[in-house]
Amino acid sequence: MTFPAPSPRRTVSRLTALGALVALTGCGGGETRVMSLAELADRSLTFGLADVDDAETPDAQGAHRFTVSYSVAADGPCSRFADDVTATFNGQPMTLVPGGASDVGGRAEACENSRVYFNFDPAAWGREPVEDITVQLQDATSTVRLVVLKAKAKRKFTFQGEGTPDKLRVGQSYDFLWEPATEVPGPVEALLLREGGRAPGVLSVTQDGNKVALHIPAATPQANHTLTLGADLVGTVGECTGVASCSGAIYHSQDFVLSVVP
Repeated sequence: MTFPAPSPRRTVSRLTALGALVALTGCGGGETRVMSLAELADRSLTFGLADVDDAETPDAQGAHRFTVSYSVAADGPCSRFADDVTATFNGQPMTLVPGGASDVGGRAEACENSRVYFNFDPAAWGREPVEDITVQLQDATSTVRLVVLKAKAKRKFTFQGEGTPDKLRVGQSYDFLWEPATEVPGPVEALLLREGGRAPGVLSVTQDGNKVALHIPAATPQANHTLTLGADLVGTVGECTGVASCSGAIYHSQDFVLSVVP
């Protein structure tokens, strides 16, 4: 899976929870073997939903993407999807990355995961009701089906209380709610990066379910900043057929461009 390149303010983001979606590992002499879905039935699937609302690059590649990736065998040849494999996301076509031997990073005997992904429109998801995500892969030999319950939803942090999120005062605490309210992410991380700065500060966060309270330290410079809130949660699998197992996570981060004032 390709994620947007992390900006300096996300140096401690929780994208690591989704990092297993693209793996490079040793394989038999860099050999690639075309394999049917039936031959991949003993592999596991890892899924990840990236929902990254970045103020600098809102349309970054992979910022709003759902990916499903096959595990890589510890030994033996690298697997590659056969040409007749198709994949759908709630009935819509997905992009296939066949996988196989890779020389990324100079590792001539590495395998790249076979995987599929779907780029979603965050504005459209924000208007649509929460739904399950159903991914189906098919070829002449087998059907693989993954259902992640209530995963098709636009996540967001909503500012609570008086005032607006574009002006925060030093020494004060502010509340944000993760939505959908039925989910409890965690732990939530909060980073504050001053305009023109290179290293973000990590803010103290208190979390109660989907409600987050953060404190702006009294020593915070009075200037323009970007506040980034981020968290992940484990996806709930409702169905997993045609493979050995299915698991994955959902990650959301959101930027608030603001001024810190006295």
